[in-house]
Amino acid sequence: MWAEDKVRIVDIADELGVSTATVSNVIHGKTKKISDRTVRRVQEKLEERGYIPNMAATLLAQNSSRIIGVVINDHEKYEGRVLTDPFVALAVNDLADEIERNDYFMMVKKTTDLMSAVKFASMWNMVGMVILGFCDHEYQELRGRIHIPFVVYDGYFENRGRICNLQLDDWDGGRQVGEYLRDLGHRKVLCVADNRECMDRQRYEGLCGGLGVQADFMMVPMQKRERDRYYQEHFAQLRGYSAVFAASDYYAVDLIRFLQSSGVKVPDDISVVGFDDSAICEQIVPSLTSVRQDYRARARMAVCLLKRMREQPDYTGDFTIPVRLVERSSSGRLCL
Repeated sequence: MWAEDKVRIVDIADELGVSTATVSNVIHGKTKKISDRTVRRVQEKLEERGYIPNMAATLLAQNSSRIIGVVINDHEKYEGRVLTDPFVALAVNDLADEIERNDYFMMVKKTTDLMSAVKFASMWNMVGMVILGFCDHEYQELRGRIHIPFVVYDGYFENRGRICNLQLDDWDGGRQVGEYLRDLGHRKVLCVADNRECMDRQRYEGLCGGLGVQADFMMVPMQKRERDRYYQEHFAQLRGYSAVFAASDYYAVDLIRFLQSSGVKVPDDISVVGFDDSAICEQIVPSLTSVRQDYRARARMAVCLLKRMREQPDYTGDFTIPVRLVERSSSGRLCL
C-alpha cells in the first residue's frame, strides 16, 4: 500500500479510467450524479491505496460532515446487548437505510448518559442526531448545549422548543389490544412491564380503556435471571389470568417461553400479546400477536425533520405515529 501522502486523486482517476472530478466528488460525498457502481469502485480503490483515512479529516474540515448521529440508551435492562434488542435493531436498521438514501452517513453511540451526546456531536461535526430509548430526560438541557438539530424517539417531556419528538400512539395501541381481548371474551387480563412510566404507562392505560375494566399490572425485574425467578414465585398468580399483554415483544416472547417450560399452553391456557411487531413475532411458536409500529415511516420522518430543522432552526413539534394490532396464533378466544 502506498503512503497516504503519495496517493493523488489523479492516480486513482487514471487507474479507474474516470475523471479527477468524479474521484473528488466521491471523496466529498457528492454522489447524486454518479452511478452506484462507480461510487463503489472509487471507494474500494481509495481504501486499497490508503486514501480512506484522509476522508474523515476531509469531512470534518467541511461546514457539513453529512454525519447523522444515532444515540441509544444503553439501559441496564438490555444487559449489555442493547443493539440486539428487537425494537432497537429494527429502528437502527431502518434509520441506516433512510440516512444512506439521503446521502448522509450514520454513526451510532450507546450510552447511559445523554449529555455525552454533546461531545459525540462536536467531535464529528454532525449535522443532526436521532435519540432513542431515553424517556423523561434532560432534553432541554441538551438543546441548550448543542447547536445542531435532533429528533427524539418516544420522549416524554415538556417540549419548550427546537426539538422534534416522534412518539407512537401508545395509548391507542393498548386500547386496540384491550378491545381485541374483550371481544375474545377475556376479562381477567394482566399487563407485564418493567416500569409504570412513559410509554409503558400509556400502553397499560390504553389496555384498561379498551377492556372496559381495570387490568392488573405486574412490574417484573429487568434482568432475565431475576425475571425467571420472579415468574416462578408468582406462577400461581399468572395462572389466574386468561390473557397477558406485555409492553414489548421481548417480554412477550420471554413470558411465552417461561409458560411453555412450565407446562402452560399458549393460547389454550393463556393468550399473550406483545408490542412493536418485531421480526421475532413470526419466528416463535406460536407466532406472536403484536401491535405494529411502522419503523420505516418513522425513520423517514426523522430524517425529513432533521432536514427541516436545519433550514428552520426554530422549528419544533410533537408528532404521533399510528399503530395497529396484528393478530397471530398466540392469542385466542377464551374457552370457558
